[in-house]
Amino acid sequence: MKVLYLSYTGLLEPLGQSQVLAYLRGLSEHHSFTLISFEKSADLHDRERVAAMRRDCQALGVRWLPQRYHQSPRMLATAWDLTVFLALAAWQRLRGRAQLVHARSYIPAFVALVLRRVLGAPFIFDMRAFWPEEMVAAGRLQSGSRLYKLLKSGEAACLQHAAGVVSLTQAAADYMAEQRQAGRRHPATVVIPTCVDLDQFKPAAQQHLGRAVIGSVGTVLSGWFLFDWLAAFFSAFDTLQPNAEFRIVTTEHHDAVTDAAGSALLPLSRIRVFGVHRPEIPEVIRDLVACAMFYQTGLASLARAPTRMGEVLACGRPVVINAGVGDAAEIVRRYNVGVVVEDASETEMVQGARRLDDLLRDSQLPGRCRQAAEECFSLDRGVRAYNELYGQVAKRASL
Repeated sequence: MKVLYLSYTGLLEPLGQSQVLAYLRGLSEHHSFTLISFEKSADLHDRERVAAMRRDCQALGVRWLPQRYHQSPRMLATAWDLTVFLALAAWQRLRGRAQLVHARSYIPAFVALVLRRVLGAPFIFDMRAFWPEEMVAAGRLQSGSRLYKLLKSGEAACLQHAAGVVSLTQAAADYMAEQRQAGRRHPATVVIPTCVDLDQFKPAAQQHLGRAVIGSVGTVLSGWFLFDWLAAFFSAFDTLQPNAEFRIVTTEHHDAVTDAAGSALLPLSRIRVFGVHRPEIPEVIRDLVACAMFYQTGLASLARAPTRMGEVLACGRPVVINAGVGDAAEIVRRYNVGVVVEDASETEMVQGARRLDDLLRDSQLPGRCRQAAEECFSLDRGVRAYNELYGQVAKRASL
């Protein structure tokens, strides 16, 4: 089947490589893909990386059409990108390269919705998250504003007219089922979390020895990450193991992260802030004894499935998380592969640090972490789920 894959996330970004290209490697064995992605200028200027990515896509039989992502002024830039997106996608449909449209997240879904109404192309709404609520939680959008209402209207239309819907979490799928309006059509929702290449992310040959190293990998200064919780947990663990080391691995400005750590009165002499390229992330995780990640709760977080969680568990390492983030807490408790903290109080964080300290003495912990990753976040399982969904949509649409 000919599939037009729409992604507003750049293929040259780490997320594009782990959550777009990784799936296409498996799916391209069964389907022919044309991929439209929007790339940041800095990534497009790296001609060697662009050429390497083109070679990778060609090897998979994926026709890659990268477009330049525009960031500012925000509204006009997004409107321009949306126009380019729609024109190029429509052209691919008219040329017979889009029997099915796979729309990754909201902007691509809005494009796919127009193609559905004008050119009759069935599409899959791969939601990834509740984007309007995420924007509100991050302070980038006002709840009840005209733009918010417009996005929610578009969301409702996509949910009604999509041939299939993909949710990252069961919690979000359950919420959407509860919110469905009687008499309105809603396609079946398939839950496919952010999956992990288990061949790339795997436990170390030998277990970590030496002082405890607790880390956080990824963005920590965004509006939805709870840096104060991270600082509180680091401080609590520091009281248990004064020789512990804390690492924050991020692509954000390192001075800003260090300043935030200093403002939280963390022991800067034992905190390392640094960035790495994506191929180095598995080794970075394996050097940790545990990885902490805390996110805002609320409606936005029902649909959140932290990419890093599956990667950490696949490497045989436990996670420290807060409750109320998608299915994360349920997975941690079910497999006993980490610690769930309820709030950022000193008492709760100290208790969480103690629970982690006890858990790290369990020799069966790495095996349980790997098992959880294999059963919940396997890339092979994710590819099979997408392939089954493609087949179901094709059958219903007689493609």
